Amino acid sequence: MTILAFDCSTQSCSAAVLRNQDVLACRSRAMTRGQSEALMPMIAAVLDEAGLGWPEISLIGVTVGPGTFTGIRIGLAAARGLALAAHLPIAGIGTCEALAHGVAAEERRGRTLLVVVDSKRADLFVQAFDERLVPLGPPAGMAPVKALDLAPGPLLLAGDAAERLVALRPDAVLSSAPVHPDARIVARLAAVRHAAGTALPAEPIYLRPPDVTLPARREPGQSEPVCR
Repeated sequence: MTILAFDCSTQSCSAAVLRNQDVLACRSRAMTRGQSEALMPMIAAVLDEAGLGWPEISLIGVTVGPGTFTGIRIGLAAARGLALAAHLPIAGIGTCEALAHGVAAEERRGRTLLVVVDSKRADLFVQAFDERLVPLGPPAGMAPVKALDLAPGPLLLAGDAAERLVALRPDAVLSSAPVHPDARIVARLAAVRHAAGTALPAEPIYLRPPDVTLPARREPGQSEPVCR
């Protein structure tokens, strides 16, 4: 099976092509904005580097959140559009799960892993896993002090907002794993989840409403403002 996978659900953008677990091409870039301009050229670059065309791709893997609203939307829109055009299935992978699988087994041994993703607000997006990477619950958005209740005992922290919890749990260990999802890991998870029928649907996991301001309600008969 040949898999194209990509992620832009946090402050980065990455894409990879794997065939039977072997990495054929991978690109990654940390970025706080600009994923909409970067993702498609990055996908084209990894396909070109792998020497593959769309007929040779079997599956698309994509992260579905939680993370940044814009990044999640960009990734899912790309996955849906490409899947529709190339008649391919999509395997959705949770952002927290992708991050958890980037943490080395040696670090996880004897500890509960808490993946912590920046929400751009005072709260955090978190999900706890045991040392075998079995989820201890679904991802959730909550205050930092509440997040620690998800992971009693020896604690390992990972993710781009993990450092925010260190002050609250000085005994916690900060993982050396990358703080953003790796498209190679997303691809491997997509292969396993698709084969088992346990992949997430290509739908966003936002956990809270987007930060938007709705236009003021117009009274009946009130005309639309004129552009000048």
